[in-house]
Amino acid sequence: MSAFLWGRNPARIIEAVAEGEVQLFTSKALLDELAATLAKKKLAKAVSATGFSSEELVARYRQFSTLITARRLAFTACRDVDDDKVLACAITARAVLIVSGDDDLLSMKDFDDIPIMTVAQALKTLPDR
Repeated sequence: MSAFLWGRNPARIIEAVAEGEVQLFTSKALLDELAATLAKKKLAKAVSATGFSSEELVARYRQFSTLITARRLAFTACRDVDDDKVLACAITARAVLIVSGDDDLLSMKDFDDIPIMTVAQALKTLPDR
């Protein structure tokens, strides 16, 4: 979401995806959550400033992503159970890294041997970023 609304470092991750340096995974549950978040009144001004509707932003995000069918975790892993969707997606995708700005996820540091990093930390792992 940050990449499309505010640019900067999150946009650099999307550039890396577009250039084939990294792969971005998502699930229907995560796309639904993104759509609901972008539709919130408090983000209306930021969404409008992009020149796209919230639906178009979700569609653009989907274009950059590999859609997977993530299975729900058999247990609660994160202190915010809504974030278990991110973890389930990462496990299903066999991700090597989870990139997030979410404090609940970042506080975990890793999950099932998958590091959880901020965008800035993740960019340091990519060449020429």
